[in-house]
Amino acid sequence: MTRASNTRGGRVTVTKEGLPTWLDPVVHAVETVRPTQLSRFLPPEDGAGRQSAVLILFGEGERGPELLLMERASSLRSHAGQPSFPGGALDPEDGDPRGDGPLRAALREAEEETGLDPSGVQLFGVLPRLYIPVSGFVVTPVLGWWREPTPVGVVDPNETARVFTVPVVDLTDPANRATTVHPSGHRGPAFLVESALVWGFTAGIIDRLLHYAGWERPWDREKQVPLDWRA
Repeated sequence: MTRASNTRGGRVTVTKEGLPTWLDPVVHAVETVRPTQLSRFLPPEDGAGRQSAVLILFGEGERGPELLLMERASSLRSHAGQPSFPGGALDPEDGDPRGDGPLRAALREAEEETGLDPSGVQLFGVLPRLYIPVSGFVVTPVLGWWREPTPVGVVDPNETARVFTVPVVDLTDPANRATTVHPSGHRGPAFLVESALVWGFTAGIIDRLLHYAGWERPWDREKQVPLDWRA
């Protein structure tokens, strides 16, 4: 079984069978990376935090490999207006947070937010759980291959402002890379792509995936993009 077509309680399969060879470096990175290599923010040891999942979906477009992203609606309470991977909190029907729950949640949220058809997605890996202190989410990044692409777009404008894909070649282009600087002093990687500033948790994951997959190109880390307190 190579498809994860049942997001409502059925068995969800993770398999590397039949993936395109260009994904091999990503598969290797997922299998070998340690939590501390991805982020300094790890889940609280006391089990606190809201369990959630995101879908890191690789497809193949006109310009080669690409990632599916969305821009969150500006009216949302958490991470308003930010580009992000599709995803959100686990629902009880998703199942065990330490089992298949995050897999189902990632596919369900992607379907609800972008109209993605989960039957065309092959899940091939799961990264270590990470933590977003500002919102209290414990996030499981789930990786998928868009084996059979289907149309995607905004389903609910109250949740999603837009849905778009970004070619990996643009993400690795040094001209599109920068460092964000928050008034709090926090610095992090950013990508200026598709008329968007991708930063925060999403940019951090992309940055580490590019690095450990060997796709990263040298870029100017002194190129800064300031953020304001509302960010």
